[in-house]
Amino acid sequence: MIAEWLQSIPPLAVYLTVLFVVGIESFGIPLPGEIVLVTATLMATRPELAVSAIWVAVCALIGAVVGDSIGFAVGRRYGIGLLEAAGRRFPKHFGPGHVAIAERAFERWGVLTVIVGRFIAILRILAGPLAGALKMPYRKFMPANLVGGVLWTFGTTALVYALGVAAESWLKRFSWAGLVVAVLVGLIVGFLVKKRVIGLLTRPEEGAPAA
Repeated sequence: MIAEWLQSIPPLAVYLTVLFVVGIESFGIPLPGEIVLVTATLMATRPELAVSAIWVAVCALIGAVVGDSIGFAVGRRYGIGLLEAAGRRFPKHFGPGHVAIAERAFERWGVLTVIVGRFIAILRILAGPLAGALKMPYRKFMPANLVGGVLWTFGTTALVYALGVAAESWLKRFSWAGLVVAVLVGLIVGFLVKKRVIGLLTRPEEGAPAA
């Protein structure tokens, strides 16, 4: 039943969903962009679904770059007050702790935060608006936005596609189990990376005076 349902989804609908969800998330609205990207890539490992992994990555890249640019423009226009208002409205996604972590990232890494932030859910949502609110020059933001977008979209797509194909070949008798294994591996790796980065951002810098 799952296979029949998936085969009924047009590839164009998959591409547009990836573009839309990743774009909205990059704009600053919490949507599961990474999950959608991983799912669409796993669909591309199934030849009968006719989904192209390359087009999945291209649509994700367009959504990421355009969404981040819009978020940057909004943050530059309305400033940090917008994030504070969003924090009161959506404390689970834009609470003071989230904004503080993002600000700490910009303090430590500067424009590199835009690149690194692509791989961390909290920063992926806040990097564009916060970069604009902090008045980062767009000539610095846009190259970092593009580099981070390419690394995240094409890197994630290539890795997940390879894992999906490998799992499929190892577990031919349990084809959907292969996809489940690939998803679990991706989620575990993503969680460990997120935990590591947040740990670095919340740890006092070496040599800093004690409070």
